[in-house]
Amino acid sequence: MERFAAYLDAHRARFRDELAAIIRLPSVAAQNRGIAETAAFVEQRLRHLGAETRLLTADGGNPMVYATIGDGPRTLLIYDHYDVQPAEPLELWHSPPFELTERDGKWYGRGVA
Repeated sequence: MERFAAYLDAHRARFRDELAAIIRLPSVAAQNRGIAETAAFVEQRLRHLGAETRLLTADGGNPMVYATIGDGPRTLLIYDHYDVQPAEPLELWHSPPFELTERDGKWYGRGVA
């Protein structure tokens, strides 16, 4: 765990920048906002990491990104979603919802969990 924590510390700025980039995308499925653009962003990011990717759609639904990376005797499956609930009412936010903000050592923005 010590090596892992050191790696995180050494790359914290890059991780923050990458998180900020995806938070800027208003991927609100309930409002049909930014879903295709966010799927394309996620696919591009995975390709940048060396993954083989496919963008899948089913019966006119939202696009899904399928990716594989690496080779080995074990498989790790990760399921994630990149859409968020509507940010309204906006007046309840302490900072813009689609902008990564740091307060008291914690990061805030739509979809940050």
